[in-house]
Amino acid sequence: MAYEIVIGLETHTQLSTQTKIFSGSSTRYGAQPNTQANEVDMALPGTLPVMNRAAVEHAIRLGLAVGATIAPRSIFARKNYFYPDLPKNYQISQYEIPVVLGGSLTFFVGEKETTINLTRAHLEEDAGKSLHDNYVGPHGESSTGIDLNRTGTPLLEIVSEPEMRSAAEAVAYAKTLHSLVMWLGICDGNMQEGSFRVDVNVSVRPVGQKEFGTRCEIKNVNSFRFIERAINYEVRRQIELIEDGGKVVQETRLYDADLDETRSMRTKEDAHDYRYFPDPDLPPLVIGQDWIERVRQSMPDLPDALRQRFVNEFGLAPVDAAQLSSSRAMANYFQEVVDALPAGQAKLAANWLMGEVSATLNREEKDIAQCPVTAPMLAALLKRILDNTVSNKIARDVFAAMWAGEENGQPDAIIAAKGLTQINDSGAIEAMIDAVLAEQAAIVAEYRAGKQKAFNSLVGQIMKAAKGKANPQQVNDLLKAKLDNA
Repeated sequence: MAYEIVIGLETHTQLSTQTKIFSGSSTRYGAQPNTQANEVDMALPGTLPVMNRAAVEHAIRLGLAVGATIAPRSIFARKNYFYPDLPKNYQISQYEIPVVLGGSLTFFVGEKETTINLTRAHLEEDAGKSLHDNYVGPHGESSTGIDLNRTGTPLLEIVSEPEMRSAAEAVAYAKTLHSLVMWLGICDGNMQEGSFRVDVNVSVRPVGQKEFGTRCEIKNVNSFRFIERAINYEVRRQIELIEDGGKVVQETRLYDADLDETRSMRTKEDAHDYRYFPDPDLPPLVIGQDWIERVRQSMPDLPDALRQRFVNEFGLAPVDAAQLSSSRAMANYFQEVVDALPAGQAKLAANWLMGEVSATLNREEKDIAQCPVTAPMLAALLKRILDNTVSNKIARDVFAAMWAGEENGQPDAIIAAKGLTQINDSGAIEAMIDAVLAEQAAIVAEYRAGKQKAFNSLVGQIMKAAKGKANPQQVNDLLKAKLDNA
């Protein structure tokens, strides 16, 4: 039987505020345990929460960026459950009326443009952290430690509609959302530190069936690679279970990266299990149109608008423009290179940025902000391609030397030091062609007998004789003229 995969993501985005959502405690990461938790975070009797205005403005920014409705009046609720790292025994969240309603996210999966609708985005507080591994109590006993530093850190939970149909689509959505929240400046996006955590809801159903299958939620997946692997494993598990006559149970699961598998964590709760009710300590959150407009005026150019400008102004393909506007750092780098080049060379800059630069960054597991070849340095190299100082092929060798820091990364100095200046002298090139033709009479005969591959073989021999430095276009043109006019 053929199955359809149904995926929805719930993304916990830690907001980049200096203090917590309902208290004045610092949100700084990495402090000693329990040094950033005050009486509000610890739920001491008589304490009251006070809403953090900056957290609300971050939520508004996200809502405006995805074309959502900003609720003029939203409600905070108590979500009741017990964990040792949640001192109040409830989490302050939003349920019936969240601050952000609807919206959508558009991105590319390969060459295909895809739009996924959002259900909502709501503000809530984070819980603390239970420390299980290698923790020893005051008397040497094996124990669990509780760190309340994270308690009360502001989160914006962004919920998608269950519209994704493959692991690749889910990863592309997550990457796009990750880039957007960093672009807006509302989250630092550090997945290793837990600033951007994804809960993946997965179910399967026979192709053609309208009703959803039973879903399982994979909690707190903190890398794009793990999102893909967790989904693929869970899909296989559910299909095998169904085809063996079993039944998928609604539950919360964890992904074990070492074993590359998901495993059961607990039975999945429904909303009624949390006994939501409006928090009596917090008044409704009222957001006037004037507040929304002030936030709108402070917004940066959005990725979609920048992507369209790259298409219209530079003639780039939409999928290429999307890659170049995938982050503010990438877009700024590309624009800086284009501005430093002669007019009409945006495609050259785009090809290098999506080609050699991105490939090297991926190999080194770095992002564009960590690129040792700066935009002015890359532009200087591309100018040497444009003025025929080096060929595109030799330029890749120069780029590798720039990346390694040779000659302080300056392309002109590298070209001079390595003797890589392209040979553009037609007389010198003709002499090399004549020498190769004299040595390769058999290949010349093959070409004249109609074998086109023989031409490429001759070009290769000439470039070898020139140590790769002959102007490729001149080699092709002069060789063809000699062969055809002989």
